[in-house]
Amino acid sequence: MFDSGFGGLTVARAFLDLLPGEDLVYVGDTGRYPYGPRPLEEVAGFAHEIARFLVDEHDVKLLVVACNTAAAAALDELRDELDVPVMGVIEPGVRSLVRATETGRVSVIGTVGTVRSGAYQHAVAGTGAPVALTIAACPGFVEFVERGETESDQVHVLAERLLAPVVEAKVDALLLGCTHYPYLARTITDVVGRDVVLVSSADETAFEALDLLAIGDVVRPASPGRRGAPTFLSSGDPTRFAELGGQLLGPELGHAGSVPWAR
Repeated sequence: MFDSGFGGLTVARAFLDLLPGEDLVYVGDTGRYPYGPRPLEEVAGFAHEIARFLVDEHDVKLLVVACNTAAAAALDELRDELDVPVMGVIEPGVRSLVRATETGRVSVIGTVGTVRSGAYQHAVAGTGAPVALTIAACPGFVEFVERGETESDQVHVLAERLLAPVVEAKVDALLLGCTHYPYLARTITDVVGRDVVLVSSADETAFEALDLLAIGDVVRPASPGRRGAPTFLSSGDPTRFAELGGQLLGPELGHAGSVPWAR
C-alpha cells in the first residue's frame, strides 16, 4: 500500500482491523508530498517507482494505491503493467457515496490533481446513479494534515472558503476524496453541517481487498499464535513519520524505515 504521506494510514487502519493475519507494507512518500499540485505525469512516475519497489522487494500479492491523486494518474497503467491485482480508493468510495445519499445531491472533495483528472466525475457517472454532483478542490488540506494541524483555526478558515460550493449545493452526502481528509472530519462537519454524511473510502476499500484475496484463495487468517506484521516506510524523515503516524494510526506504527529513494 502507498500514499503520498500520512493520508493512506486511514486505509491502513481499516486493513489492519479487517485483515489482521496479513503482512502489510506501507510506503508514505513524504519526501515528495504533496502530490495534488504536481503534474499527473510526474505523479504517475512516482506511482510506478513505488509499485515496482513493493512488487520486486516485498513480493506483495495485492497492491493498494491508497492515494486518490496517484490512482487518478496511474491506476489503469499499473493494472496493465503488474502481475498482481491492483486496486485504488476511488471506485469503492464512489459506490459508498451513491448508497449514502437520500436526496441525490452529493459532493466529492479532493486535491487539485484529482479534481483536474476527472476521475471522480467519471466514476460517479459510471455508477448510473441519478445524482447531482458538486466537486470541489481543496488545496492546502493535505499540508495541514501532514503538519498534524487537523483542528486549528487556520484550517477551519480555509475549510469555510473551500467548502462554500458544497454548502451552497445543499448536499446530503460528501465523499472525502483524499485519504488525508478523514483526519479533518471534525472541521469539515463543522463547516458543512452535521446532517451531511461524510463518506470515507477506507472501509469499503478494505472489504473489496478481502473479496479479491478470497477470490484468489490467498487470504491469510489470523490465529492466536500468528498475526500479520506491519511494515511502515517513508521517503522523508522516518522518525517524524513514526511519531505523527503513530498518533494517527495507532500503536502498530511504532517504527518506520526508509526507502531507497529517501531524501
